[in-house]
Amino acid sequence: MLLPAKAEVARQLRRYRAWERAMLAAPSDRAVRATFEDSGYTLCVLMGKRCAREAVDAAERYLRSTLGTYLREQSARSRASGAVRRAPPKGRRPRAGRH
Repeated sequence: MLLPAKAEVARQLRRYRAWERAMLAAPSDRAVRATFEDSGYTLCVLMGKRCAREAVDAAERYLRSTLGTYLREQSARSRASGAVRRAPPKGRRPRAGRH
């Protein structure tokens, strides 16, 4: 699994929070709202999430954790959410240690 650099995640999270404050201060300003939504989309792409709220939560968890802890948490969340692992196609067996 590829993960973004923590510095970039931190930078995008700060940008999101700044535009969130600006949007809350001026909710009728379309330019501010559009930029806020763009910053949320960027976090979604970086963190591999479908909505900005999930992306923000994932970014905060990622920044708080070490890489191993983050991957274990993600794996546990996938299992808890009922994610299904695909079985190898019939007639094929998963490869053991050597290729």
